[in-house]
Amino acid sequence: MATILVIDDETSILHAFRRAFNDPDEVLLTASDATEGLEIVARDRPDVVVLDLNLPDMSGLDAFRQIRRIDARIPVIFITGHGTTETAIEAMKQGAFDYLLKPLELVRVRELVEQAAGISRLSRVPAVVADEGPVPPAPAADAIVGRSLAMQEVYKAVGRVAPQDLAVLILGESGTGKELVARAVYQHSRRAAGSFLAINCAAIPENLLESELFGHEKGAFTGADRRRVGKFEQCSGGTLFLDEIGDMTPLTQAKVLRVLQDGRFERVGGNETIQTDVRVIAATNRDLAQMVAAGEFRGDLFYRLGIVTITLPPLRERAEDLPLLVDHFLKRFSPELGKEVDRIAPEALEVLQRYSWPGNIRELQSVLKQALLRSQGPVLVADFLPPSVRGESEAAVTSTAPFDWEGFLDDRIRADSQDLYAEALAVMERSLLTRVLRHTGGNQVQAAKLLGITRGSLRTKIRTLGIQIGRSIWSADDQAGR
Repeated sequence: MATILVIDDETSILHAFRRAFNDPDEVLLTASDATEGLEIVARDRPDVVVLDLNLPDMSGLDAFRQIRRIDARIPVIFITGHGTTETAIEAMKQGAFDYLLKPLELVRVRELVEQAAGISRLSRVPAVVADEGPVPPAPAADAIVGRSLAMQEVYKAVGRVAPQDLAVLILGESGTGKELVARAVYQHSRRAAGSFLAINCAAIPENLLESELFGHEKGAFTGADRRRVGKFEQCSGGTLFLDEIGDMTPLTQAKVLRVLQDGRFERVGGNETIQTDVRVIAATNRDLAQMVAAGEFRGDLFYRLGIVTITLPPLRERAEDLPLLVDHFLKRFSPELGKEVDRIAPEALEVLQRYSWPGNIRELQSVLKQALLRSQGPVLVADFLPPSVRGESEAAVTSTAPFDWEGFLDDRIRADSQDLYAEALAVMERSLLTRVLRHTGGNQVQAAKLLGITRGSLRTKIRTLGIQIGRSIWSADDQAGR
């Protein structure tokens, strides 16, 4: 549940936010001046603050500085009239999340608030080690689960590197939990009270990533109608997580290297040298050493990042952790999905242990969710697992029978789902991407063109949604309801 605080003296603005944020999973708090707003911040520690720059009792910039002193991890979004954009830019330099111009577009407001709430959660929800005692219930904590020797080495590495103010490179296949480890490093570091921002380099078009990281000046390129402050400038004093850094272009790599070396950069289209103090944690599922040898990644950046490297083992190399992971996810997902499954049958666990898990922990989560949706009773049996995991024929896996939408919706409504819209969108997106990839024979360039998205964005969706590409193309949701 996200708590949003809006500080604005215009009743029409407050009324608009009440209309836009009326979901049961959202708590909207309002204040008509800075004094009242700061009291709420100190008392309730909201996930996101939306702050007007012109307030009756003090400037929005002064209020922002006080919010930063209370808790620098709270993302602050400014709303401002056209005449005060320079002040908003100054606030961005000091660490504000973003700013919007009046009149507000509520669709954009909601999008930005959701992004900020996600970042807030990343910085404030602890990433704990599950085998050292009871795990707090979700969403109080996200757990790193495992007692294997390989995971013990990961815990030791986090403990060694977290207090050091050095760049960190996290390596591992897709779905192994690199973001959780990055958060653990951040939360045990001396910068834990500072901001934490995350960027997925594969999900942002190449021509926009440089601007997202370093900002741009007005008129720097077509569509740059105002100056933008980038993440390196916003995050000064904090930690920046660069996920999928292997997808970064050589030009952007060069600018990141300069920031790591001397903390300096220029905005796109600008001449002013900007100083920043940011700890970088980078992650990738690609073989950077091989990319360096092939001339696809800068060797000097690789060696600069690789001073401290944490390598996450794939799930197939930590088979002894599988029972722990299954037990943990059953306890986590069963209440979310309105089920009462509290254990897995031995034969079902044997099936999971025989499977190779190419999608790692993310795929395991997807498989267990699908199995839970089909389950009846308190025990998860093998029949509830997807055919692909049970080792059934490819013909069964690639069945094109229509998805039972009515059955899916009936099940989720009976389970009193609190997130049916997002669940239905996820099922639809998996179905769409699977159908298009089948049409293109797995060719991601053609599929991205047909879908109207970037190849990097498609790759990210494929990994996130657990879609497998081989002789056949399928997702775990292909099996649900059949």
